[in-house]
Amino acid sequence: MNQEIINLFDEYTHKPLSRNEFMKRLTKLAGGTAAAIAILPLLEVNYAHAATISENDDDLITEDITYEGDGSTMKGYFAKSKAATGKLGAVIVIHENRGLNPHIKDVTRRVAKAGYLALGIDALSPFGGTPANEDEARALFAKIEAPKNINNFLKGFDYLRSRADSNGKTACVGFCWGGGLANQLAVNSPDLKAAVAFYGRQADAVDVPKIKASLQLHYGGLDERVNAGIPAYETALKEAGKKYEIFVYDGANHAFNNDTAPTRYNAEAAKLAWERTLRLFKETL
Repeated sequence: MNQEIINLFDEYTHKPLSRNEFMKRLTKLAGGTAAAIAILPLLEVNYAHAATISENDDDLITEDITYEGDGSTMKGYFAKSKAATGKLGAVIVIHENRGLNPHIKDVTRRVAKAGYLALGIDALSPFGGTPANEDEARALFAKIEAPKNINNFLKGFDYLRSRADSNGKTACVGFCWGGGLANQLAVNSPDLKAAVAFYGRQADAVDVPKIKASLQLHYGGLDERVNAGIPAYETALKEAGKKYEIFVYDGANHAFNNDTAPTRYNAEAAKLAWERTLRLFKETL
């Protein structure tokens, strides 16, 4: 698909671009209304393809949980393998700017199948949780109070560490908006063992010395918007002597790991990035 169209959709999903304006510009790029309407389903996510691991997988225990956050009750989707024994490391899975949706729940199950306690937290819990309408969900992200949001996720780590089946070691993996938050959690949680960020905004260079976790950063080679922050971040990580890995996947777009987004999903890059993610968790948890 035309890269300009993919970039336009990326702008629509990350900036305050109205749907009407998006459709006008898409129609112009596509060459007409009929073509734009035909292209749209290829751009938007399709949750019918979200379950690579069934919600009813016989090996998994899944449940909706709550815990007390910073002035609000937080909601989460918890998963654990029935085959896992003893005390386990724990991973928070952080969603994109669409909220806790079927795709992120599936990623949470993937983490659980790998042998960890997995918790997908709904950042929109203070507003009642993730709405079904994605435009409504995106609008709510502008209302999130950053300090409270960070505290809400830090308290998620507290919840996981307090469980009887936890070994006390924690990590996180985030995507897009969640990738940016993974970097922020690395800055704000000295006990965090690992933070994995998929195409997420980098932490400010001045905050890098606070990081104790091992970082693993995944970027799509075509994602110019996010990738612009890589050089300054890497320089700060090097100067501070932090443990980190940066991987840039040539030919991959933003959201290359999201297999419900057909035009941006890159199976080869996603497979390799996920293997690297699990390797880091094995080393640290």
